[in-house]
Amino acid sequence: MVQGIKTVSFEEAVKVVKSGDRIHIHSVACAPQGLIQALCARGRAGELKNIKLQHLHTEGAAPYAEQEFEGVFQLESYFVGHNVRKATQDGWADYIPVHLSETQKLIRMGITPVDVAMIQVCPPDKHGYVSMGTSVDATLAAVQTAKTVIAVINPNVPRAWGDAIIKLSDIDIFCEDNTPLIEAKPAQPSEQDIQIGKNCAGLIEDGACLQMGIGAIPNAVLSQLGNHKNLGIHTEMFADGVLPLYYKGVINNLNKKYDKGKIVSTFLMGSKAVYDFIDDNPAVAMMDVGYTNDPYIIAQQPKMTAINSALSIDLTGQVNADSLGCKFYSGCGGQLDFIRGAAASEGGKPIIAMPAITAKGISKISPTLLNGAGVVTTRFDVHYVVTEYGVADLYGKTLQDRAKALIRIAAPQCQEELDKAAFERFGSHFHFITK
Repeated sequence: MVQGIKTVSFEEAVKVVKSGDRIHIHSVACAPQGLIQALCARGRAGELKNIKLQHLHTEGAAPYAEQEFEGVFQLESYFVGHNVRKATQDGWADYIPVHLSETQKLIRMGITPVDVAMIQVCPPDKHGYVSMGTSVDATLAAVQTAKTVIAVINPNVPRAWGDAIIKLSDIDIFCEDNTPLIEAKPAQPSEQDIQIGKNCAGLIEDGACLQMGIGAIPNAVLSQLGNHKNLGIHTEMFADGVLPLYYKGVINNLNKKYDKGKIVSTFLMGSKAVYDFIDDNPAVAMMDVGYTNDPYIIAQQPKMTAINSALSIDLTGQVNADSLGCKFYSGCGGQLDFIRGAAASEGGKPIIAMPAITAKGISKISPTLLNGAGVVTTRFDVHYVVTEYGVADLYGKTLQDRAKALIRIAAPQCQEELDKAAFERFGSHFHFITK
């Protein structure tokens, strides 16, 4: 029992939920699995119907998205994570297309109002404050506007600073848990990823402020920055790859205009080493996504360098990052927030980094996007595109020059086919391979 706080079981806590409610679930590693399972138990017992749930990406099980809960729970996620991807593609769950920066706006404006917010927090300090740990994102907006807030007090949740700190009085119902947070093990970069990382690193200047996500390519980029100086981090998320550069002093955040000396993020996903790193660390500010992903704020950072990935890109520079044809794979996320913010930054560089070819041998640079594929970064916003074969700077280039630049960084075995497609699209005067 937490001293001075009345706690109840998960089963008792979710009794506050009634049919027709909208529930916000805390993101990533802080998704409260005990509450989720108790809520689903009520659903299976026939006690609830027409419940809407919303969240960004969550780690762990997401049983509420499955077919068995048709008519009971309807997930309307802000991002299609791996644990709800199949259910979303099959139609049992749904997705709200939205820039990550505006997820909190949907909640605060009452477009997706919250009846019950389910979160995890660290134990309270002597002043009566707790922390939301690894995820602030749009969950802070949910806490501030929900009719009822249920919080699981878990000593494994790190005491993160910044907007993660909330008052005990913001919470209505308390539970306890001691389950370790789910960890995301660092992805091991392939030779292909390492070459992409080297090509990206060549674009990153000393004093740059970085945004990048999680996965093999971001890790590969970070691994190539050991000789850089005075780098900063202003991002929507970070993972283990940041830690060696921080401890080495490469990342010191001293060239930032805002939040000088601090790593700024809105959520993170990594190993326990990352959770321990942010625990009670004033050098890390976990902030509202309306701040971290505001293109105006992003643009104030000198040499803002945003590195995002893509599923495919066409010969005119249209970047698809959320769907495989008509099948939704992820979401818009914060890609365009940071692409536009970096483009407006003094010395900034917006970068799309991706393998030139898939594991199945399909070129990710294509004549046109697949039917139904979503354009996340438009041809008007794209700047640098990086593959293992080089860098294409598309900004200010004509359609034909863009096609030539992209073909140069395509897989060699795909270049002739792309050249023929460009010839058919742009006319008989277009030649790349033969001239």
